[in-house]
Amino acid sequence: MDVGYGQLAWSLRQDSRVTVLERCNIRTLRKEQIPLSPTFFTVDCSFISLKVVLPCIVDLLSPVVEGIVLIKPQFEAGRHQVGKGGVVRDPAVHTEVVEGISRFAAGLGFSEVDSTPSPLLGPAGNKEFLAWLRGFTPPESIGT
Repeated sequence: MDVGYGQLAWSLRQDSRVTVLERCNIRTLRKEQIPLSPTFFTVDCSFISLKVVLPCIVDLLSPVVEGIVLIKPQFEAGRHQVGKGGVVRDPAVHTEVVEGISRFAAGLGFSEVDSTPSPLLGPAGNKEFLAWLRGFTPPESIGT
């Protein structure tokens, strides 16, 4: 799923297990637009916080799911924490952002979050992080 067009690698585009949704905004996507409830998801978004995107995908997922999200501190940190060129250099801000996304995901029903620095830097040199979300429980089931 991408708001853009032609971004998906050709090999994935041709794979019968992959459903391609282009020119589609996650904030307007409805469950009936996808053929199955996903059991695995990945998120790599730019210019928008995961705190906006993650709640949008919760209703689309199977009750048992795993996913990998790319945490980009430049889109999660406060403006005062982002340096020149949009680069977050302070390791304390990195930690704050990753822990904040972890807590936020837990509030959506993900029972386990592990994270690691991405082996690749963002285009401007930003340090980014991969988080593994697992064990989703629908929000209406939490606390029952």
